[in-house]
Amino acid sequence: MNFIHQHDQMDCGPACLGMVSSFYGKNYSLETLRNNSFITREGVSLLGITEAAQNIGFDVVSTKLTIETLLGEKDLLPCIVHWNQNHFVVIKKISKKIFSNQYNFKIADPGYGMISLNEEKFKKSWIADDNKGVALFLKPTKKFYNLDPSKAEKLTIKYMLSYLTPYKKQLSLMFLMLFLGSGLTLIFPFLTQNLIDKGVNKKDLGFIGVILLAQLGVFLGSVIIEIIRNWLMLFVGTKISITIISDFLKKLLQLPIKFFDTKMMGDFNQRIQDNERVETFLTSQSLATFFSIITFSVFFGVLCYYDIKILFVYLTLTFISIYWSIYWLKKIKILDYFRFQQRSNNQESIYEIINGVTEMKLNQFEDFKRNEWEAIQQKLFKINIRILKLNQIQSSGFEFVNQLKNIVVTFLAATYVVEGNMTLGELLSVSFIIGQMNSPVNQLIGFFRSLQEAKLSLERLNEMQNHPIEESESLLKIAKQNLTSDNNTVRGIKFNNVSFQYEGPRSPYVLKNINLFIPEGKITAIVGASGSGKTTLMKLLLKFYAPTEGEIFYNAANIKELSPKSLRENCGVVMQDGFIFSDTIERNIGTGDEIVDKEKLIKAGKIANIVEYIRTLPLHFNTRIGASGNGISGGQKQRILIARAVYKNPHYIFFDEATSALDAENEKIIHDNLQEFFKGKTVIIIAHRLSTVKNADNIVVLKDGKIVEQGNHPELVYNKASYYNLVKNQLELGN
Repeated sequence: MNFIHQHDQMDCGPACLGMVSSFYGKNYSLETLRNNSFITREGVSLLGITEAAQNIGFDVVSTKLTIETLLGEKDLLPCIVHWNQNHFVVIKKISKKIFSNQYNFKIADPGYGMISLNEEKFKKSWIADDNKGVALFLKPTKKFYNLDPSKAEKLTIKYMLSYLTPYKKQLSLMFLMLFLGSGLTLIFPFLTQNLIDKGVNKKDLGFIGVILLAQLGVFLGSVIIEIIRNWLMLFVGTKISITIISDFLKKLLQLPIKFFDTKMMGDFNQRIQDNERVETFLTSQSLATFFSIITFSVFFGVLCYYDIKILFVYLTLTFISIYWSIYWLKKIKILDYFRFQQRSNNQESIYEIINGVTEMKLNQFEDFKRNEWEAIQQKLFKINIRILKLNQIQSSGFEFVNQLKNIVVTFLAATYVVEGNMTLGELLSVSFIIGQMNSPVNQLIGFFRSLQEAKLSLERLNEMQNHPIEESESLLKIAKQNLTSDNNTVRGIKFNNVSFQYEGPRSPYVLKNINLFIPEGKITAIVGASGSGKTTLMKLLLKFYAPTEGEIFYNAANIKELSPKSLRENCGVVMQDGFIFSDTIERNIGTGDEIVDKEKLIKAGKIANIVEYIRTLPLHFNTRIGASGNGISGGQKQRILIARAVYKNPHYIFFDEATSALDAENEKIIHDNLQEFFKGKTVIIIAHRLSTVKNADNIVVLKDGKIVEQGNHPELVYNKASYYNLVKNQLELGN
């Protein structure tokens, strides 16, 4: 069974399923399993893993059982179990110790590694209640063996080196500097030999002075070359870093909204920080290693010239030290994933503490969150200890073999000097050469370590490269087509038997069998209790998600065929959780224009009734406001969001609780201002406050994801059904 580590905080379920699949001979990419598991921001459910397992051909039995029953099902291993009430792991093997007669559980934890636990520790993490734990048993079917897993593309060194292509001129100069530096280094052993044999032994002070001056000149040349090389590395390294992150952000922003539902802020932050390791590999490590190998090869020839036996001993012990280092690097590779995971959790925790400080203080949540952060630090500390332990074993063994190699070579050379087969100058020259050859070997080990880290980092940065983007050239652009239908039916938005689920086919329906027509140029209001599906319906209209069943039409065009970018360009939207950028008020309103139109800006501000407030600020529209609207009230934030939607002057207007934070006076002013703006536009308003929607042309009442009634305000009040009850609760209408 291959061990598969989780890339993100929510990937434990797919990683476990991937491990079980590998046990039966099929290696699925984590991305494939993740897409089939219907992961949410809260993680993956047992239902989601079951769905994914069945999709790839497993017969699945999920059950709650006692430890005794589990021990009787050892033939069904490996199996997936629910761990610590918030995680999934794989039981790889259960064995019985001969002497103690106790059971030992071999666990593959995608967030920690392979671990062995005794029965007591296993039960502590697995048992939930009623002295039972949850297990998922998987048995491959014929379908499993017939399916061909889609394999994730592996990154090659060639792909990583492609980032260097635009900087050929700078790299050529760096190569020249490195070549000159290597050439100067080769002069030292011969200068040392001549210093001893022709200078010291012959007591020629003049010759000694010349040699020492030559050594000083070579040293100064090496320093100058090193300075130039460092400047070039800084330039190329910075450019590469910008390119890598820019490519990452470009791809990230092309992905559908659904992709972000399962990701945490810490996952993205840690990926971006990882680019430093790629930059280090591409600039310093790869180039330095290349010339280190050249230097090693030249010194190899020189050492061969001095003595073949010394060379043979040196090479034998060098290969042993390299093999030792690579063996331990493979073990460190797994731990690097776990460290990434905990650093991601750390980023998420810090982000939450900083952004939630007000609520924490109000609700005395500070100690709990600080302790939660400390717990993450403890886990990170334990992983760092494990990495340090392996690093120390690797480096200590490597250094021991290196020192042994130096001692053996020095002993051989000293023996030759005593026997008269080598001069003292040659001995010192050989010692210098050995020291210089050790440096490329160290560089080579560093290269392998850096390559391993760079590949891991690039895999994380590029794991979304295979994820399909939401935009495509084949999709229709709203602005470039006539959306009237062929049979001249009434224009508008049509829902045809639309249903939607967030978490796969077995999850509850958020919307069920929605049949609705929203006429062009009219105001349609959608009302209902919290959780009735109002916001989800709007997200389907904006193509954030695709309907699970049914179809949505914008006039004659199926929404599946419409470009999401073009659709949103024609929509002015105010969401419940609308975002305020850390920028000026002007830029927050005129987001889509590179140069903000002042006339449109003032008009939008007046409609949103925020111009008077802005004029009281020192810099007016150029006043900067904090991220997420820090420094302004909820009502002011909503008015800026309304102004942003109005500024676009779009054909479609979607308001989701757009005035919920406004006082009655401001709400009435903005409501009156918007009526003129709404003329000729297709408007959808979601609101709890029914006084804002009673003038709508059509009011749609949602309940538990279904349309229970629709009509205008007088009709619905007269019907005395769901809408009437909502109005009565708010306006206290009599019977």
